[in-house]
Amino acid sequence: MTDAEWAVVRPLLPVPAWLRGRGGQPEGYCHRAMLDAIRYLVDNGIKWRAMPGDFPPWDRVYAFFRRWRDQVLVSEFHDRLRDRVRQKAGRDAQPTAGVIDSQSVKADAVVGADSRGFDGGKLVNGHKRHVVVDTLGLLLGVMVTAADTGDRTAAHVLLAQVADAHHRLALVWADGGYTGNLIAYCLTTLALVRAIVKRSDDMRGFVVLPKRWIVERFFAHLMRTRRLARDYERRTTSAEVMIYWSMIGLMTRRLARPRPPRR
Repeated sequence: MTDAEWAVVRPLLPVPAWLRGRGGQPEGYCHRAMLDAIRYLVDNGIKWRAMPGDFPPWDRVYAFFRRWRDQVLVSEFHDRLRDRVRQKAGRDAQPTAGVIDSQSVKADAVVGADSRGFDGGKLVNGHKRHVVVDTLGLLLGVMVTAADTGDRTAAHVLLAQVADAHHRLALVWADGGYTGNLIAYCLTTLALVRAIVKRSDDMRGFVVLPKRWIVERFFAHLMRTRRLARDYERRTTSAEVMIYWSMIGLMTRRLARPRPPRR
């Protein structure tokens, strides 16, 4: 991180228990060094044991990663950054609309058969990332499943989680795969209006579809993060956290970017 990024990040970090008088030992390494090490791993797609020597030891970095994953600190930190990015863009911190979609990604050989599956439509053997993003393309919720999990099945769970965390969310755009009883479920149970953006049969080649391009741009960002170009995580919770870390890097750069002068 640059000094400008660290100035933005530091006040938003979760406070360790030992600083709040809840016991435990002080951490042996600076949070900035730990964050830089994880961001380097996610962005460059290296193995944990291949961590460069100018970072803390790889096992200490992994212990930090695992602790933040298990204690849900990564999503807490991510959500604070997202609120700041939305406010900087002149939006309210709580979104009112979003876009849902999924992406199938090949899994490495280290991923066990208990968490992977075969997506017959995309011909991909691995995991499927189900995400909901706001109209700025920022992550609102993510769930990683086996690739053979249906979009509607995962959407029942994911939309319930997102609606519970974002009470002002009222509209969600989706493609034609999110039809059926999911429409009634969203309206009656979650108080969400789900609008379908369909591709016309007359369209040929690449066409930018309204609202759906937002989530497609989000997936494009994930694929530029080398650790996410293929799924290497044995646990789906680790795969979800890697997505959060990728978005954290994107948002810190946006927040540290100076605002253009008003004309």
